[in-house]
Amino acid sequence: MLIAADYPFMDVFWSMLVFFLWVAWLLLVFRIFADIFRRHDISGWGKAAWCVFVIVLPFLGVLVYLIAEGAKMARRDVEQAAAARAEFDEYVRSVAASPPPTTPPPAAETGQVRPGTP
Repeated sequence: MLIAADYPFMDVFWSMLVFFLWVAWLLLVFRIFADIFRRHDISGWGKAAWCVFVIVLPFLGVLVYLIAEGAKMARRDVEQAAAARAEFDEYVRSVAASPPPTTPPPAAETGQVRPGTP
């Protein structure tokens, strides 16, 4: 059984650090895969080659991808955010320009009052 006396502070700190770095690594790898598959400037074979490189040699593959495509990756993020913002703004303008929905008349005026209601 694991108790606090058998697991000193530096071991806890080290475990937390390793866990944090592992989560950061996973986020970075998923972000790189997302960037690889949203790119339009390379073919399917190029995407497959980058994926194989990142999977077979993960640390080297991620490092090389960030060095080679880091600036372009940031530019694609900015372009995608701007496109999403423009699309949202256009949607808001189209909804704001449409007339408000009409409300049906109250049930008492149409004579459609349910039986048993005053």
